[in-house]
Amino acid sequence: MLKSVPCAVFRGGTSKGLFFMEDDIPPAGPERDSFLLRVMGSPDLRQIDGLGGSVSTTSKVAIIAKSKGDDSDVEYTFAQVSVDKPVVDYKGNCGNISSAVGPFALETGLVEARDGMTLIRVHNTNTDKIIHCSIATPGGKVEYDGDFAISGVPGTSSVIKLAFRNPGGSVTGKLLPTGSPSDFLDVDGFGPVEVSIVDATNPLVFVRASDIGMTGRELPDEIDGNTRTLGLLESIRGTAARKLGFVSDSRDSALLSAAVPKMTVVAGPASFRTSSGQSVDGNDIDMVGRMMSMQKTHKTYALTGALCTAAAAVIDGTVVHSVLHEGFDQGNLRIGHPGGLIQVGVETERGIDGNTVISWAYGFRTARLLMRGTAYYR
Repeated sequence: MLKSVPCAVFRGGTSKGLFFMEDDIPPAGPERDSFLLRVMGSPDLRQIDGLGGSVSTTSKVAIIAKSKGDDSDVEYTFAQVSVDKPVVDYKGNCGNISSAVGPFALETGLVEARDGMTLIRVHNTNTDKIIHCSIATPGGKVEYDGDFAISGVPGTSSVIKLAFRNPGGSVTGKLLPTGSPSDFLDVDGFGPVEVSIVDATNPLVFVRASDIGMTGRELPDEIDGNTRTLGLLESIRGTAARKLGFVSDSRDSALLSAAVPKMTVVAGPASFRTSSGQSVDGNDIDMVGRMMSMQKTHKTYALTGALCTAAAAVIDGTVVHSVLHEGFDQGNLRIGHPGGLIQVGVETERGIDGNTVISWAYGFRTARLLMRGTAYYR
């Protein structure tokens, strides 16, 4: 007999996900994981018997509840459901899906909309961080139409500003989890390679494209079609995951810590063509980057990844800082990616130890309600 559950589908930024009220689904644990796998149709490369879209950016879940604290309005738990493995990963957050949490809260009446603009304070339980979502609500209704465009999404929509408060140490507890802006990792089958491991909104592992035989301008199909490159990137990521204590054996990273840390290849600004054939002028960007998501190349660039990149950019000695030109604007870092470009910024201050502290990280996204109704699963 089929089972059913209330569900909404939202596009958030360049991702798409299922949204559930926490009270409508099983409690956290194996029962919830089993439910999410079944409703998504995983593990199956096509997710044909579920609501997943067969790629990591459309195999995401947001679990929402009324906030229990005074510093937020709603609580949001993110789940990354593997497409081809029986794995649900709760480490880290998704910035793109975060952009749809506010609209969902307004559509369901969890938060009352103001006339004009509504600020919603979201507590992300994965990272225990607060996100401020500013949403246009003329007449007390969510406005989805607008003139703001983001690379990777056709057309334009109303802009949503996301501001992440004190984003450092979202998963590991430290902005620089190893205590250093860069480290050399001894990667099996490759040897030593310099990386920067930075944790701001999500932990990322950055490597210079030139250090691993890449340009940083490769398109997703080119990377995903090269088993050597894919294997090397996952080996670097797995070695970093072991260094962070996420796994005891780097070879287990794809199964035991599939979502984080996220592998990112960076290079200096250069002209390139996007996946759709559009030209991006190197003079219009500060750097290029290629992110990995669940062992495949991200079709664009994850928002949390961009925010972490902006954080890494302002820290002397990081791999990211090394590829940037002098005098870049930390409030408007322009990253070229396979879908075009993404612009993000950070605000910084000096800590009592003299080190850089990221006080805010912010970016701009769009979101849209696609469906509200009932999901059926086995």
